Amino acid sequence: MVDNRYATALVIGSVLSLLATVYLSVAVGTQQWYQYNSPPVKHDGKNASELKERFINGEFDEKTSSDSIFQLNGTLGLWWRCILVPSQSYWYKEPDPKMEAQCVSFTLSQQFSPKYKDPGNPNSEEDLLRTYLWRCQFLLPLVSLALVFLSGLVGVCACLCRSFTPTLVVGVLHLLAGLCSLGTVCCFLAGVDLLHQYSAPPEGVEGSLGWSLYLALISFPLQMMANYTRMTAYRVA
Repeated sequence: MVDNRYATALVIGSVLSLLATVYLSVAVGTQQWYQYNSPPVKHDGKNASELKERFINGEFDEKTSSDSIFQLNGTLGLWWRCILVPSQSYWYKEPDPKMEAQCVSFTLSQQFSPKYKDPGNPNSEEDLLRTYLWRCQFLLPLVSLALVFLSGLVGVCACLCRSFTPTLVVGVLHLLAGLCSLGTVCCFLAGVDLLHQYSAPPEGVEGSLGWSLYLALISFPLQMMANYTRMTAYRVA
């Protein structure tokens, strides 16, 4: 006979773990980690079109990409970078043009490419701190999701045998997964701050945190709560 408190705590812990996984997965796959609000474009349509063309079809260059994001109300994510551009080429003649997002994904080689103290200039000194922060922000959420999946498998074993050992393993895995989620957010924010030090946004451009980052941040306490709830469930079992 399963104790009601045990069943309730186990269900609550599973729901919290599922929510944390969904939130982190959505955060990783979306581009709204950091967003820029640019003042109304004062340059002509040709210049804006050139920025768009270099951003979408040009060879990846951190300086060029950052400039386009700064000036075209761009957003930055872990795997994506986007700009907001008019849907028509003659947008600058319209008082209120229809805007659409144009996004480009980071390739695997770009995720692991070195960062420089003069962004976009490979002849300058490599910035090891920014390089490894960027790589960590890419790898840590994948590690976190893998740990949650592994903890789910171990949790099934713990549920069947009601042994303290697999329960302890589940707790450790959830703790590590939560720390990886938190580490992802910290690495991303530190990397953006360092980028602004070397390549500051133009005057009038304001940056703010996006909802994707908040989803990743929320996943951390959810994972901790799921861990605590599951440990409580096995104590009362």
